[in-house]
Amino acid sequence: MKFLLVALNAKYIHSNPAVYSLRAFAGKEMEPYIELAEYTINQRVDDILADIYLKKPDAIGFSCYIWNWKEIQELLMEIPKVLPDTDIWLGGPEVTYGAEKVLKQYPQLSGVMIGEGEVTFRELLQSYLFHRDFSQVDGLCLKSGYTKPRELTDLTNLPFLYENLEVFENKIIYYESSRGCPYRCSYCLSSIDKKVRLRNLEVVKKELQFFLDRKVKQVKFVDRTFNCNHRHAMEIWKYLLEHDNGVTNFHFEISADILNEEEISILNQFRPGLAQLEIGVQSTNEQTIRAINRVMNVEKLEKIVEAIHAGRNIHQHLDLIAGLPYEDYESFKNSFNRVYGMKPDQLQLGFLKVLKGSEMEQRAEEFGICYGSQPPYEVLYTKWLSFEEILFLKKVEEMVEMYYNSNQFEHVLPFLARAFESPFAMYEQLAKYYEEQGYFIQSPARSYRYQVLLNFATKVDAENVEIYKELLTYDLYLRENVKSRPSFCKDQSGEEYRNVAGNFYKREEETREYLPMYREFHWKQLWKMTHLELFDYPVWDVEQLVEQGKLEHPQGILFDYKSRNPLNYEARTVVI
Repeated sequence: MKFLLVALNAKYIHSNPAVYSLRAFAGKEMEPYIELAEYTINQRVDDILADIYLKKPDAIGFSCYIWNWKEIQELLMEIPKVLPDTDIWLGGPEVTYGAEKVLKQYPQLSGVMIGEGEVTFRELLQSYLFHRDFSQVDGLCLKSGYTKPRELTDLTNLPFLYENLEVFENKIIYYESSRGCPYRCSYCLSSIDKKVRLRNLEVVKKELQFFLDRKVKQVKFVDRTFNCNHRHAMEIWKYLLEHDNGVTNFHFEISADILNEEEISILNQFRPGLAQLEIGVQSTNEQTIRAINRVMNVEKLEKIVEAIHAGRNIHQHLDLIAGLPYEDYESFKNSFNRVYGMKPDQLQLGFLKVLKGSEMEQRAEEFGICYGSQPPYEVLYTKWLSFEEILFLKKVEEMVEMYYNSNQFEHVLPFLARAFESPFAMYEQLAKYYEEQGYFIQSPARSYRYQVLLNFATKVDAENVEIYKELLTYDLYLRENVKSRPSFCKDQSGEEYRNVAGNFYKREEETREYLPMYREFHWKQLWKMTHLELFDYPVWDVEQLVEQGKLEHPQGILFDYKSRNPLNYEARTVVI
């Protein structure tokens, strides 16, 4: 007997904790009968089919989500042709809701595992090995109907998944310290399971220490609202603060407006790069917030985000969703501007996905929400937002992703925003400029985006072109020590600059005043490994730039690429 558990991930760097958890919970005695196979949706379906065929499984279980359902459906049509005697089972959120419909659509299926699968899979496998009476297994949907509902699992009883880290090399590690969510957000499946279950804290600490000891790069908590239980969150954050290894980053999805002073205080003590927070704002329209069953104090949220920023040590990722009830184009613009004003390290513009089983699916007609028939079931239009407006918002999203979220233009964007009535207006006009230039069809290379932004800035704020050139030069060298200078950078090949730079690096070789970490290198090597740029404007401080304008004398800035900011990877800079 061989039961093949199959995962189709969105990207190679992703892993699928579900299939690993099913295998681990089945127990050591069952391991010989279980094989795992992970693929990505970017692989050809024919290649995946061929690989599954060569494994010759007796039964296959697919882990189904909105990002892989299309490819799995293709495989469901082909597998019975080449493996006619192989049973096929499905599980996961994409098939848990509406399982009967899925079985009617694909009669070749043996059944669907409903909800949490660990105990269900173990009993299913035992049925194969001992008596094959699937109707006695709770938590299944069979052609004959549903078996008894499966009780929720005690999270502490689930085995640790990562004893063998070699399997997860170069992949994101996902970790679960709780399941369920106390909130009722109508677009989210986690709201269905309102009972929050916590993994025993002593077990959690032991497992986190495993990651810390092995200096895993990043651990991403998949808890839906990590801080919904104050004691649980505090214990974990205190442990990470006390046992920080100086390397590992931990990602948490939180509800920021319920953070209290004690939690903020401990977060402010973290090493820069120890933690990053993902905060789902979704909208600042009060009517929208009520309609999606959220309870959120936006004013409090703003203050808390600012308090976390004050520590200058934690990356904050804030989310917005377009297509929610009562959010028209103007309202979404207001939401964007308000969240943008919170200065997140990343601002994600998402689009409503009407998930199977969610309250939003049940109320879609009421809200006039039309959405795609195929995964990811993304909104097409609503009573308040037209399809044309959503299409344009996707172009605005691309501009935000390319220019804001890349962290490559952190000094030029605040200055450029002054030329517009609002930050949203800036990205709106930038998207229109991209349309005019045909850049959405032929996207400019990453290095050329600096020039494109300069061309745009020249069009909307011509009197400050020289400032934009210097701002772009500064942002460029913060990221990398480019040897091929773009045309907007000042010519530094002349004798005057070479004398200034040469004298500086010769002096630095003697004093090691600014670059003590480079003691083994002579001055010519220092010159190659770092960068010295002369500026006519104080571009490193946008407020000073606005108030002061041009400097009396050119100012040298040294870029040190050995010392980088762990939050945005910018080089250390020193005013010379």
